[in-house]
Amino acid sequence: MRRLRRLAHLALFCPFSKGLQGRLPGLRVKYVFLLWLGIFVGSWLVYVHYSTYAELCRGHVCQVVICDQYRKGIISGSICQDLCNLHKVEWRACLSSVPGWQVYSGLWQGKEVTIKCGIEEGLNSKARSDAAPRQELVLFDKPTRGTSIKEFREMTLSFLKANLGDLPSLPALVGRVLLMADFNKDSRVSLAEAKSVWALLQRNEFLLLLSLQEDHASRLLGSCGDLYVTEGVPHGSWHGAALPPLLRPLLPSALHTALQQWLGPAWPWRAKIAIGLLEFVEELFHGAYGTFYMCETTLANVGYTAKYDFKMADLQQVAPEAAVRRFLRGRHCEHSADCTYGRDCRAPCDKLMRQCKGDLIQPNLAKVCELLRDYLLPGAPADLREELGKQLRTCTTLSGLASQVEAHHSLVLSHLKTLLWKKISNTKYS
Repeated sequence: MRRLRRLAHLALFCPFSKGLQGRLPGLRVKYVFLLWLGIFVGSWLVYVHYSTYAELCRGHVCQVVICDQYRKGIISGSICQDLCNLHKVEWRACLSSVPGWQVYSGLWQGKEVTIKCGIEEGLNSKARSDAAPRQELVLFDKPTRGTSIKEFREMTLSFLKANLGDLPSLPALVGRVLLMADFNKDSRVSLAEAKSVWALLQRNEFLLLLSLQEDHASRLLGSCGDLYVTEGVPHGSWHGAALPPLLRPLLPSALHTALQQWLGPAWPWRAKIAIGLLEFVEELFHGAYGTFYMCETTLANVGYTAKYDFKMADLQQVAPEAAVRRFLRGRHCEHSADCTYGRDCRAPCDKLMRQCKGDLIQPNLAKVCELLRDYLLPGAPADLREELGKQLRTCTTLSGLASQVEAHHSLVLSHLKTLLWKKISNTKYS
C-alpha cells in the first residue's frame, strides 16, 4: 500500500518537474540576454558620456594657451598672476555646452566663481594638456604695436557703434573700457593690456556685462587675455538641466512641469524671481546703451541667488538690437524661419520682396510671459490664478511692431509686476 502511494506521488509530480527542467534553460538564456543587454547599454552610455565630456570640456587647453601668451608678454590681466604663476584659480566642474566656449565652476580668493574662455577654431579638439599651443593667435592681433591711446580710443568707439548702435552714451562706455584695460592700475594702458581688453570685447557676454547693470547679471571679477571670471553660477530654475544632455529632449513637457513643482522654489519665491526677470526685460528695453533682445528664452537661462533674487544664468544669447538688425537687413528669405537670429529672435519675411523685415515677430516681453505661464501658474494661489493667467495671456499676444512697443509693453509689464508684488509684499518673501 505504501509503495502504491509513492508511485502515485511520483506520477503526480513528475510532469511538473520535467516541465520545470525543460523551461530552466530557456529562463537562463533570457536572463543572460537581459544581463548582456544591460551591460551593453550601460557601456554605451558611459562611452557617449566620456566622449562628449572629452569634446566639450577642454579647460586645460584654454589655460595652456592663455598662460603661454601671458608668459610671452602678449596679453595681460588682473588674474594672470594667480592663474598662471601662483595657480590660485581652481577649476572645478565643467559646465560647457559647446566645444568652442569653455565654462567651468571654480574657486578663486575663497569665492565660488565661474571661469569662461573661448577656444579658437584652429586649436585641435584632441589637444592634450601638454600639447604646444598655437604660436599665432589671431584673437590677440589688435591693436598693433605703435597704436596710440587716442587711436585705440577711436578704434573702441567705432567697434561699440557697430555693435550697439550710434548712441550718445557710448563715449562714457569707452571710458569704462579704458579704465578696465589698466589692469595693474599704473594710470597707463600697455600694448598687452590693450590687446587683452580688445579680445574681451569680441566676446558677446563680456560686452553685455559692461553694458548692463550688475543687478541681474553675474558680476565680473577679473580676467586674463580673453579668459574672464564672474561670480559663481546662480541656482538654476530648470531642473531638467541635471539630466544628461542626451536624455533632456526625451523628457515630456508634463514631466518638466512636475519637476518644476516638486524641485523648484515655493511659489512666493518664484514670484520674486519672476519680478526680477520682468525688471531685466525692462532694462533690456530701456538700457543706457541701447536695446537688447533675448534670443534664447528658456528656463535654463533663469537663475537666482541664495536670497531668490533673479540672475541671468547665461548672457550668450542676449544680442544688441544693432547686431540683430544688421543680420536681418537685406537677408534673402522664403519663410519667416529664414529670418531667425539665434534660437527664437524671428522677423517676418516679406514674400513679395523676398527679404526679412526689421521688426521681430515676438518681443522680449511676450516670450518671457510664455515662459512665466509654465513657471508661475502651477501652484499659484487660488485668488490670484485667474487674473494672473489673464494678464499672462494678454502679454503673450504682444507683437514686436515699433508702434506697439513703447507704451503698450510698458503698461502690460507694469501691471504684471504690480500684481505679483502685491501678493508677496509685507511678507518674508519680499
